[in-house]
Amino acid sequence: MASITDPNMSDGFTSAMKEIHNKQLQTYEEMIDMMTDLYQSHRQFVKSAHDACLKKCKDDEMLFETIQTFKRDAVKKNTSLKGKRHAISEMISEIQQKEMQKDDIKEKIEKLQEEQAKRKELILSQNKANKDRLRNLQKARGVFQDHLGMEIRTILGKTQLVKGEKLQFVFRNINPSDQDSAYVVTMGIKEDGSYQIVSSDPALECLPVLESLLQETNNLASFLANVRKEFISQARC
Repeated sequence: MASITDPNMSDGFTSAMKEIHNKQLQTYEEMIDMMTDLYQSHRQFVKSAHDACLKKCKDDEMLFETIQTFKRDAVKKNTSLKGKRHAISEMISEIQQKEMQKDDIKEKIEKLQEEQAKRKELILSQNKANKDRLRNLQKARGVFQDHLGMEIRTILGKTQLVKGEKLQFVFRNINPSDQDSAYVVTMGIKEDGSYQIVSSDPALECLPVLESLLQETNNLASFLANVRKEFISQARC
């Protein structure tokens, strides 16, 4: 057995210890390098994760702001849409009212056209009736003025009752004691074309009856003849 004090033995031990120490140092260096790599990798991962989180936060903030903007725009659009719907509803209501007014105006125009046609027909009828009455007046004038001394005057009434142009039929040769004494009946034509007896001088109680008969027969000559008879009868009483 070798002694500890053996120089060869001592050198071998020292060499073995150095080898072991070098291996341990190498192992420590490798571990340190590994730890450094792990640290750098971890640091890089943390930085990458941090950057990713920051980016995610910014993206989320932008998304949130975009959502809020969309919400505000949606509220504005809804408000605008409600206003437009209300305006459209009012326009539709106004259009419907105008359509109704248009129908009413159209109906009124048709009624006015019908009334105008009726008035035109009435005017033509009245003109024809007035022409017939004028012919009757001319015939009566010829008969009574030429043969019985009757005078026809045109007068303009001063009262509301006889307002407008009227005719006076002046009879003479009625009273045997006074041939020039005048007996007068005043008449005109109403808007509907019928005769209107205004008055007589002297007054005849039967004048309304004679007027009614004139309205029925439209015979002016017969009416004037009957009036003359009544004046003669009254003058002889």
